[in-house]
Amino acid sequence: MNDRAALELLLEHGPLSRTRIGTLTGLSKPTASQLLARLEAAGLVVATGTSGGRPGPSAQLYAVNARAAYAAGLDVNPRRIRAAVADVTGAVAGEFELATPERPAGSAGGVVGQVTDALDGAVKAAGITPSEVHRLVIGTPGAFDPGTGRLRYASHLPGWHSPTLLEELAAALPMPVAYENDVNLVALAEQRLGAARGHGDFVLLWNEQGLGAALVLGGRLHRGFTGGAGEVGFLPVPGAPLVRQVTRANAGGFQELAGAQALPRLAREYGIDDVPPGAYAEVAARLVERAARDDAPPAYRRLLDAYATGLATGLASLVAVLDPELVVLSGRAIVAGGEPLRERVEAELGELAASRPRLVVGGVQRDPVLRGALESALAATRDDLFDTSGSRSSGTGTGVKG
Repeated sequence: MNDRAALELLLEHGPLSRTRIGTLTGLSKPTASQLLARLEAAGLVVATGTSGGRPGPSAQLYAVNARAAYAAGLDVNPRRIRAAVADVTGAVAGEFELATPERPAGSAGGVVGQVTDALDGAVKAAGITPSEVHRLVIGTPGAFDPGTGRLRYASHLPGWHSPTLLEELAAALPMPVAYENDVNLVALAEQRLGAARGHGDFVLLWNEQGLGAALVLGGRLHRGFTGGAGEVGFLPVPGAPLVRQVTRANAGGFQELAGAQALPRLAREYGIDDVPPGAYAEVAARLVERAARDDAPPAYRRLLDAYATGLATGLASLVAVLDPELVVLSGRAIVAGGEPLRERVEAELGELAASRPRLVVGGVQRDPVLRGALESALAATRDDLFDTSGSRSSGTGTGVKG
């Protein structure tokens, strides 16, 4: 316990002296010295210079050995895979992006090649070998059903629905691998690094390629029986036609009302003719960013008002059921609206919901899915690495969300 406490302090504060570690942990100087000697012998800490600029003799400083282990994360969508490798301190050591042209449905072999190529690219950029990666977390749209091992709620992700995919990935990857919903990973990143730090109950609403939510209850992600908790794009809502056969359509009322693909249609309805071409997420972000400016024309302001009402309509159902402490708004099609959009959503939600959660814009805005995957992989890596009792758990080869 003392070893783990010291390692956590070094991660939080950076290099510390023996005396400072003793003060922060409440340990005596001899005990702190023994602890550091033990951790240094195990390769978990390294001496890293001396303190200076203070009266009295300088003191040796110690830090977590960044090269003690590495963790990796992948962010998968239909167009590309982003991969990153971080050292045990959380510093990103290498990144790589692989374009993924559409492949025939059920092409598990193609997906395995894409995953290994993306991971190899990040490993090479980090200047390490695959065997040095302690754990990998892969974030995808939808969720792998813990009962069947098959991907659900993401029919738009070609090749990822093969019943043998997880077995083939486990055979091809040299490290333990876990799978998590992409929006859940964004919530994890916000809980560890961003706007939800210190909050045990919050909802994260995400709008980018699709509209989804992550539910954190009692400090833990709530995934649901099949892994589909938070698939709010399928939610029937007022103001949108009732969508049937939602899994076949890969959409529902909330997605049709306030998803990224709704923004170009809304813009044209309000007389905005210069809607830029491109993918829904990029187009939506540009429209919302323009609408949130102080000098936005009246048509754009009406667009922002209508978009805020749509977002609040779906959020009202979540708030009524969950009564969260906090709602985090994330994804490019929301973050682009900044404070003007947040204020409008909060005002509309105040009219539609009985409870009054605090609304904030997400703080992790650069590759939040990938950052969440790294944080998840790092947490498991540190649990294994920092267990200095001699009873470290071994990898299981693969993990399924849930």
